Amino acid sequence: MSEKLFVVGEVKDGALRNVSFEAIAAAKIMNADAEIVGIVCGDDDLESQALELIYYGADRVVTVKHDNLKTYTPEGHGQAILAVIHDESPNGIVMGHTSIGKDLSPKLASKLDTGLISDVTKIDANGDQPVFIRPIYSGKAFEKKMITGAFPFITIRPNNIPSLERDPSRTGDIRQHDIQVTDIRTIVKDVIRKATKGVDLSEAKVVVAGGRGVKSADGFKPLYELADALGGAVGASRGACDADYCDYSLQIGQTGKVVTPDLYIAVGISGAIQHLAGMSNSKVIVAINKDPEANIFNIADYGIVGDLFEVIPLLIEEINKVKV
Repeated sequence: MSEKLFVVGEVKDGALRNVSFEAIAAAKIMNADAEIVGIVCGDDDLESQALELIYYGADRVVTVKHDNLKTYTPEGHGQAILAVIHDESPNGIVMGHTSIGKDLSPKLASKLDTGLISDVTKIDANGDQPVFIRPIYSGKAFEKKMITGAFPFITIRPNNIPSLERDPSRTGDIRQHDIQVTDIRTIVKDVIRKATKGVDLSEAKVVVAGGRGVKSADGFKPLYELADALGGAVGASRGACDADYCDYSLQIGQTGKVVTPDLYIAVGISGAIQHLAGMSNSKVIVAINKDPEANIFNIADYGIVGDLFEVIPLLIEEINKVKV
């Protein structure tokens, strides 16, 4: 193989995030003939994560194990990944546009003296060079970028580029790269999680989001029931977070998370432009609001005008009937 593309695997709670597998698919689109090499960092045995990368299309995987890689720090993970990059000399890098990816990728690009195309949602590889498409102006427009004669380094938005089919019969070499991770300026002593358990909001295929219309923290309970019935995650508008109906970890919008699920159900959300910036690229949008003039109906594929506390129980009942 003449070229080599690196995919940075992101581990959360001992398992790889789905965007790691989507990054492999993105690398394949960029160059179908290149060798795809995965990188996984951590403080435990990483063979199971390495195997998953291979099952999803990586040709081989390099693991870096060190006590200072137990939790993410830009110094620790930056040192580990740069050491592997300098050892392997890849022709490009792909990683997820997650909170970690957004923090780490510009630091790596600076150290490598290369450019960075972030938040890529689509790759067009029909020409001589791949064209990277990313949203701008809070999703109101898209720009196309092409890299010629340079080192391609991109981050991809989760849940936009489908991963390849998992094939447990695939095999590949797994090698551990031993380095000393030093000069750690940040030490994480404890992690307090405010995010809800279950499906990761940024990678969920179904998102049920509530706004000020839910009226209270108890008003979110039916939303959780609906999300559970659909196998999805719960989100919120900034208005709901500001009103203390839920934690800010659920916030979707210009100053919160950006999601692109297959199905987005907006419950009691008026549709302010700041919120639309975080979810308008969802594949199917369903709006539930008792105000027929709510702005959310302007972008919704399906709209239900009614009281959410009457509509949602009916939806849950019908969904459960279908599941049986």
